[in-house]
Amino acid sequence: MRSVPLLCAALALSFTAYASDDKRAQKPTDPEIAAIVVTANQIDIDAGKMAQQKSTNPQVKEFAQRMVEDHTSVNAKASALAQKLNLTPQESDTSRSLKKDAEKTMTRLQSLEGAAFDRAYVDSEVAYHEAVIGVMNKQLVPSAKNAELKALLVQSGPAFTAHLKHAQQLQKTLSGKAMGTGGSGEEESKQHH
Repeated sequence: MRSVPLLCAALALSFTAYASDDKRAQKPTDPEIAAIVVTANQIDIDAGKMAQQKSTNPQVKEFAQRMVEDHTSVNAKASALAQKLNLTPQESDTSRSLKKDAEKTMTRLQSLEGAAFDRAYVDSEVAYHEAVIGVMNKQLVPSAKNAELKALLVQSGPAFTAHLKHAQQLQKTLSGKAMGTGGSGEEESKQHH
């Protein structure tokens, strides 16, 4: 099961690598920022939809539903703003890397069931939201030239922080269930369908 956290870490690192790449002196342009925002949100929407289908844990399903709703809302706002500004999102190495790493993570999550899936999904959400918040605050917000785009990024911050806190709490709950009875295999087999 160690490979799922490693995949999640790789996904998070691909996102943060953009901010720390010394070779890349150039800041992302507004069209690149728009593509990164849409891509990052879509990744979380897709993961949330998978969790809604695969999880049997009501808390995980509720969290996944919140991720789908909130990230769909941010993408709708970003798309409307891009259209208003006549801004065409432009792929960058970061948005392409995010997509590639997300595909690997989604494939691995798809192979899991029950409690193993729940833990891996929530672990990935913690790592991903930590990375997203860091890159938004350190790279995307400071690089945005358009005031409305910058405002959208800033306004999205508290929701992403709330998502992270919710995911961390859920992570503790799932860890407690896995260790609480000493029967994590039994719990997992009950949830396996």
